[in-house]
Parts: sequence; structure tokens; C-alpha cells
Amino acid sequence: MTTGFDWALVQPIGIGLGVLLVGAGFLIAMLALARTLARVGVTLDEVDRQIAALGTPVGETLSHVEGIAGNAEESLDRLGKAIASLEGVAGTVSSTTNLTRDALVPAIINVGATLTGVSAGLRRLVTGKDTSGPS
Repeated sequence: MTTGFDWALVQPIGIGLGVLLVGAGFLIAMLALARTLARVGVTLDEVDRQIAALGTPVGETLSHVEGIAGNAEESLDRLGKAIASLEGVAGTVSSTTNLTRDALVPAIINVGATLTGVSAGLRRLVTGKDTSGPS
């Protein structure tokens, strides 16, 4: 029995329709991706604009901080020099103190010995006795 329908055409037509549907699906997917990437592009343009707006204040702030750091560095350098000078003065004062002590101690001992001798002499003069030994 022959119906007059050629079934050999069904397979190529089915394959063609399948490829057409896959192509249409791919076209729809790429259109959706294009819309998404367009939104991402707009967002990135806005981010670039905001970063450009922040560039000037951040640059000025960094310049200001650099100036402050430079001043602090100069101040610390001056402070280091002042401390070195104070250490030198302290060393000189210590040396002078040692020299003064070395000069005064024998004189004070001599004054003490002289006062002891004078008081012993006055005691002998007043009492008429010699306290240094038996009389």
C-alpha cells in the first residue's frame, strides 16, 4: 500500500526544524546577554565617574598627609639633635660634679681636721688638761 507520502523527507525536515529552534534559542540567549552586558557597561561607567570624582580629594589628602609626615620627620630630627645636646650637657655637668667633689672632699676633710684640732686646743686651754694622753 502506497499512500503517496514520501517519508524520506521527514528526517531532513525534522533536522532542519531542530537546527532552526536551536538557532532561535541561541539568538534569544545572546540578546539577553547583550542586555545584561549593556547594564554592566552603564554600571561601570558610573563607577568610573565616581572614582574620577574621588581622585582629586584623595590626591589632595595624600599631599596633605605627605606634608604632615615631612613636618613630623623634621620635628623628630630636631628633637633627636636636642636630646643629643642635652645628653652632652648632662655628661659635662656630671664631669663637673665629679671634679668639684674631688676638689672639695679633701678641703672639707682638712676643715674637719682643723676644727677638731682647734676644739681640742680650746678644751686644753679652758680646762688646762691634756686630753690626748696621761698627764
